[in-house]
Amino acid sequence: MSDDLVAKYGDARLPRYTSYPTAPAFSAVVGPDEYASGLADIGKAGPVSVYLHVPFCRSMCWYCGCHTSITRQDAPVGEYLDAISQEVELVSFAAGNDLPVKNVHFGGGTPTIMKPKQFSALMAKLSSAFALSADAGVAVEIDPRTLAAPMIDAFCEAGVDRASLGVQSFDPIVQAAINRPQSFEQTQTAVLGLRSAGVTSINFDLIYGLPKQTVQSCVETVRLAAELRPERFAVFGYAHIPAFKKHQRLIDEASLPDASKRNEQAEAIAEELQKAGYQRVGLDHFALPEDQLALAARSGTMRRNFQGYTTDDCDSLIGLGASAIGRLPKGYMQNHVPLGLYAERVAAGVLPTAKGYLLSEEDNLRARVIERLMCDFEVDLARVSSGSGFDAGFLVERNDRLGDLATDGVVTISGDRIVVSQNARFMVRAVAAAFDAYFGSHGRTHSKAA
Repeated sequence: MSDDLVAKYGDARLPRYTSYPTAPAFSAVVGPDEYASGLADIGKAGPVSVYLHVPFCRSMCWYCGCHTSITRQDAPVGEYLDAISQEVELVSFAAGNDLPVKNVHFGGGTPTIMKPKQFSALMAKLSSAFALSADAGVAVEIDPRTLAAPMIDAFCEAGVDRASLGVQSFDPIVQAAINRPQSFEQTQTAVLGLRSAGVTSINFDLIYGLPKQTVQSCVETVRLAAELRPERFAVFGYAHIPAFKKHQRLIDEASLPDASKRNEQAEAIAEELQKAGYQRVGLDHFALPEDQLALAARSGTMRRNFQGYTTDDCDSLIGLGASAIGRLPKGYMQNHVPLGLYAERVAAGVLPTAKGYLLSEEDNLRARVIERLMCDFEVDLARVSSGSGFDAGFLVERNDRLGDLATDGVVTISGDRIVVSQNARFMVRAVAAAFDAYFGSHGRTHSKAA
């Protein structure tokens, strides 16, 4: 792939397509009433997955793009967890009190900012409010620097079987540039503790495109990380959006790599992971060949949601906590972002839905097309459109973006089959955007494509 094409598509600001439509399309037209109606419609048709957002950290990593707040005190965390417990009850009541739950995911922020007793109490609340299956998968996002033995014990008691650890980079120069010092030894201690607690699937997050990062530092990070043998890696490109995340202004923009260098870093990481025995899965994940994610990718059953690539086959996701996004068959719902407003709504006995989006049949079709492209790098439009009431042709007719991609060799079009070229897979988000009816209409800045 030529440098010109890398620059043309790699510099494009594109959604990550963990949903369709993406969050900028959400509006306040959808509120608590629509969410309550959607929950009532789920009835016993589950099971569903549950996501709990814990928006607190002890310190700010300057690259962070998450909704989180910095607190040195424990009181705000405790008050927030009380509010989440109240929201659990509200959702349970609206859904009929016996909603079957198959998967639970704690994200943040830093979920392990909770005390062990608080984590256990929240798990007990979920078990009492929902029909939590005995073999439910429980995943937690973890900052290895703050993980202590008592919390690991609480994980063991709660049946946590999956963990995602933030690593980003082991290069101390890069760590200083993003305000995240983290030693290999801290990470190793966390992994060993989690393994002893019965966690069978561990994921490491790595980031390329960080300030002062080089190809060599990326490779050295991978070599160290692979020694700990996590089942999966998620490798993300740093999204520099200081207009939305003011703390990112602390990063020296002059030290950020351009699109070509970002692509070199991404490919160097991929090559090193594959040397270490990991299979490339989708756009930015890697997994050991026997891991469930790798198996799903090979069988064409892999999915994509707000947590990235997943084996989660639930059609509904319940989002709990401030800023959390959920998906029901009828559409998406997002909670209020400000912590005070979120807690105020919950305390008033009202579902804290701030905005959302109700899906049309065309939206559902486009969502399926985009998901298959993101997961498989190809899509059979006729097969995906079957039974939708739409002819596959309307997705490609007068589709100038798709035509340009074909002309540039990024995709090939054979009848109803769209295939992303092997050497252009890092541009798959640009291909997905060709099927996004709302792309560019909301004035939102997204991350770079490469």
